[in-house]
Amino acid sequence: MRQLYGSINESLHSVLPICAIVLLLSISLSPVMPGVMVMFLFGAMMLILGMSIFTIGSTISMEPLGEGVGIQLGKSKKKVLPVIICFVVGMLITIAEPDLQVLAEKVPSINNWVLIILVALGVGVFLAVALIKARFKIRLSYILVPLYALVLILACLPYIPGLNIGSVDFIPTAFDSGGVTTGPITVPFIMALGAGLASMRKDKRSAEDSFGLVALCSIGPILSVLILSLVVKPEPVADATSPVDYNMNTREAFLRFLDPETGILRYIKEVAMAFLPIVGMFIVYQLIFKRFKKLQVIRICVGFAYTYIGLVLFMTGANVGFMPAGQLIGEVIAKTEFKYALIPIGMILGYFVVSAEPAVHTLKKQVEEVTNGAISQKSIGIALSVGVAVSIGIAMTRVLTGIPILPILIVGYIIPLVITFFVPPIYTGIAFDSGGVASGPMATTFILPFAIGACEALGGNVMTDAFGIVAMIAMTPLITIQVLGLIGKTRQDRMMKKIHMEFEQIDDGIVYYATPGSNQYGI
Repeated sequence: MRQLYGSINESLHSVLPICAIVLLLSISLSPVMPGVMVMFLFGAMMLILGMSIFTIGSTISMEPLGEGVGIQLGKSKKKVLPVIICFVVGMLITIAEPDLQVLAEKVPSINNWVLIILVALGVGVFLAVALIKARFKIRLSYILVPLYALVLILACLPYIPGLNIGSVDFIPTAFDSGGVTTGPITVPFIMALGAGLASMRKDKRSAEDSFGLVALCSIGPILSVLILSLVVKPEPVADATSPVDYNMNTREAFLRFLDPETGILRYIKEVAMAFLPIVGMFIVYQLIFKRFKKLQVIRICVGFAYTYIGLVLFMTGANVGFMPAGQLIGEVIAKTEFKYALIPIGMILGYFVVSAEPAVHTLKKQVEEVTNGAISQKSIGIALSVGVAVSIGIAMTRVLTGIPILPILIVGYIIPLVITFFVPPIYTGIAFDSGGVASGPMATTFILPFAIGACEALGGNVMTDAFGIVAMIAMTPLITIQVLGLIGKTRQDRMMKKIHMEFEQIDDGIVYYATPGSNQYGI
């Protein structure tokens, strides 16, 4: 019970600032109808309760399962079988991700399951690559640089005159897919899998190999969707959100949560379908390896129930309550003379919204545990919030001005890829993991509709100007967290240099020294 109270308290601190901002906007720049506000407030309550229950459930079910699979793969002496298992597991958890259904519905010219399977293949391939990276102790930056170079080259092809390949309008959606597919189900499992793999190694690089799996799995969907768009030239629809009657009364607003097509019943079904592969994988794993004892199995099953209930409440609150409010607020502000206030308002929302992402809590907790507190949850949280705030500021500037996204993405990815060669490798893994973690359901159900509402009110192109905001959210934390690593490394080097200067002395021919940049002392 104490754990539940603590989780609710943490969720309150995450969601209440967003509620305060929306309430303040509703009585100033962006007045909304009572029905919309009722939906938002009910959604906020479901978000708080859902996030609290989900966090507890994920901790006692998804994380032990992921870590157990990782340990088992790390123990295996076989070379091919663990790679195949990683590939299959990657596909299963991707198909289980509810947000992938949203992405599939945006591409009407292609069968939904064709897109889902292609994206799942991308994640499966790169989860297998992550295992190979851990086994051969390859530095993450050596893999990320060529892969992102390939991504940017593919993204540039539709812009080359005469080639007539792909669709320029589809580029933002392709980059958004990398963030969408690393959601609340995928991230806790993959991060725990990485921790399990790293725990089987005792060398000094085992900690840094705990991170980076989410980063690699985010590249797969981007490559898959880019290649798909180059081959079949899909034309996604501009209407990304279902129409909402903003003039509804308070009772009609409440009943939307019970609507079979758009309310909680829909997410009870969707999340249940998403959980089936995970539960099936747990059953097969336990039958083969018998890793968990009876009480542990019961605990994990209870954890699955908590995770399921929490995710149903969270997804319902975000989609039914937050999405209409976000779109209406963006639309109303864009129609006023203070339309440029969209930039600072978007930045403030972004700063607080990222802390309401369920998977962010998992990332911060694992970072602190793996580094034994050397990298605190608070520092990671601030770096994430600053990064997302900057990204939404840039995204809202694009909505107002129509600046193309590709030059921003090129510069935005080159900078963190260059920084990877100057920071401790553990920060590279954390930074690139955080990009996928930050761009979760809150980004797609509140921030994206906020941008869409503003874009439609301004008469812009939704596909080129509003879409891509999730990609921006996934991009900027790569820079801010690695900058955090640079600052930490610089401070450590200065401290060790000072120690070296103060303690180096000659005593009977013996020199005592401290090596700059490390905590190693010698004689």
